[in-house]
Amino acid sequence: MSTSKLLEPFKLGSITLSNRFVMAPLTRNRALEGLVPNPLAVEYYGQRASAGLLISEATQVSQQGQGYQDTPGIYSRDQIAGWRKVTDRVHAQGGRIFLQLWHVGRISHTSLQPNGGAPVAPSAIRANGKTFVGGTFADVSEPRALELSEIPGIIDSFKKGAANAIAAGFDGVEIHGANGYLLDQFARDSTNKRTDAYGGGIENRAKLMLEVTRAVTSEVGAERTGIRISPVTPSNDISDSNPQPLFDYIVDHLNALKLIYIHVIEGATGGARDIAPFDYHSLRNRFKGAYIANNGYNLELANKVVTANEADLIAFGKLFIANPDLVERFKRGARLNTPDKATFYGGGAKGYTDYPALESAGAAE
Repeated sequence: MSTSKLLEPFKLGSITLSNRFVMAPLTRNRALEGLVPNPLAVEYYGQRASAGLLISEATQVSQQGQGYQDTPGIYSRDQIAGWRKVTDRVHAQGGRIFLQLWHVGRISHTSLQPNGGAPVAPSAIRANGKTFVGGTFADVSEPRALELSEIPGIIDSFKKGAANAIAAGFDGVEIHGANGYLLDQFARDSTNKRTDAYGGGIENRAKLMLEVTRAVTSEVGAERTGIRISPVTPSNDISDSNPQPLFDYIVDHLNALKLIYIHVIEGATGGARDIAPFDYHSLRNRFKGAYIANNGYNLELANKVVTANEADLIAFGKLFIANPDLVERFKRGARLNTPDKATFYGGGAKGYTDYPALESAGAAE
């Protein structure tokens, strides 16, 4: 592992990453009152700062954008101040961190929405899925279709969220365009039945994702903006009848905007990589910025893909939950801790900041 390309520094725009390992965004549901990052988050992200790039847990750009209990926001002064403590710690440890900007759309519950209203979506189609509210998993609520007049406000919330993220000290932002959340809902023909300028053909369905991206890059710069997409995942009851031309089109336009990276979930999020046929090489070849590959990667596959230049960076999720020093463990060929699924969502330090590092675990080199 000591000579692996994964351990080489990587130039991501104007910043240099110490290696090619990325900590994927991981929802942990531990925000405090006001949806401010928990002080434990300072330790949690700091422990994992040896990753070349950390991407924060998904962070809603507005109250309307929230879909799960106790997820942090990036729209209030207190939230910005809370995140500043996290970025200060990561930077003090030599790390780099982007914030993931999130609007869940229809994957929400009325108890989380402003004035108990219905969640919003491209079309009033309820998802067959669950959300995490009141300490348990509950069916998502029936959404309402966004009015055309509301869409500029959605775009502006992402733009303001990006500005707030930079004010909080983040090195950049990642737009969440994946996993069946709002921007993905607009892009897919299973969830978007609109007949206006945001519905119908590929160009119209991709419009909101691209307008949000354009607004964010105009605010913080393309060199500080990435995006996450998941072309074939079925997460949150999402699908598309013909994803290849849709995402080829989207990536062509993301490339034209000169984004710093695309973060691609290959296959079903957290599941099978081969759930549906899709040519990821097409996206890689169309996009001139960095390609972050995600989903089901182990060290062997990561090495193979990076060595073959099929990806620039590799994102790991659950392995980073359980192994704060994952890069060092891979480097030494050390034993990995096993993630405790019971503590993924909600709670305190247990299963969050108490996973042992190599030295405290007494692991042999």
